Amino acid sequence: MEKVTFNVADTKLVGDLYTPAQDGLRPAVAIIGPMTYQKEQAPTQYAKRLAEAGFVALAYDSRYRGESGGEPRAWENPFHKVEDLKAAVAYLKSRDDVDAEQVSILAICQGSSIAFRAAGELEGVHALATIAGHYRDHEGDIEWLTQEGYDARKAQGEAAKAKFAKTGEVDYIKGVDQTDMNVGMPGDFVWEWYQPWADRNQWENRYAVMSDADLLSYDSIGAAEGLTAPWLMIHGDNCFLPSAAKRHMEAVPTGTKTKTVWDETPHLAYYDQDDVIDRASSEVITWFRK
Repeated sequence: MEKVTFNVADTKLVGDLYTPAQDGLRPAVAIIGPMTYQKEQAPTQYAKRLAEAGFVALAYDSRYRGESGGEPRAWENPFHKVEDLKAAVAYLKSRDDVDAEQVSILAICQGSSIAFRAAGELEGVHALATIAGHYRDHEGDIEWLTQEGYDARKAQGEAAKAKFAKTGEVDYIKGVDQTDMNVGMPGDFVWEWYQPWADRNQWENRYAVMSDADLLSYDSIGAAEGLTAPWLMIHGDNCFLPSAAKRHMEAVPTGTKTKTVWDETPHLAYYDQDDVIDRASSEVITWFRK
């Protein structure tokens, strides 16, 4: 692994690049993780396995998180994340050890909704794979938050964004909490996974409130309707919002090559359970090699 940097909108992004042992031009993969992710979490798990299989694999921090730059910190801006992912793909294509015709995208959870737009807006993405995706459309947002919760979060986010634009002050809440539902990612099962990372000072449990103004005005279903890159979806009834996943697959043009792996694996098992990650990685590697 080597530490690498690349720029987007005058901001430095930092990534961990995992490279295979063999010489010559290799296929490559840009990896984006879940909402509020840092590269050392799920992206690193997959990057290591892809490198062992012969891919140049880039796990990077999006703007406002981890080692990457950007202010304010802990701002979840999906529109910026699309540009960050496009910059990651461009960086891989620029390397002299990468086959520029075989640069793919792998996304986990909410990174999947980012990957749809990036893959749709870029030319020459070799293939796309999404794992336990949080796919974004309005119907799914209401299922996730309820109409009342959606309206409250969007209003709170818009007020915080207006305050930031006027004063430069940033309102923050926790990223996760065991009992408080007014956090970035509500729910005890999410807290149980993320809080140990915060306890080890490996993840910042903080969320810019104005993020909701951006998140809740973003969707990926429109990008699905124009997707041409071959797409592998790994999901199931125990993953987040299976109904939204199905709507996205149904929205993809009939001429786009797709494959769905649907089983009973729990959502968070795809983040850190070795046997599950091994199995998912094997599916992704086979898909990208095709």
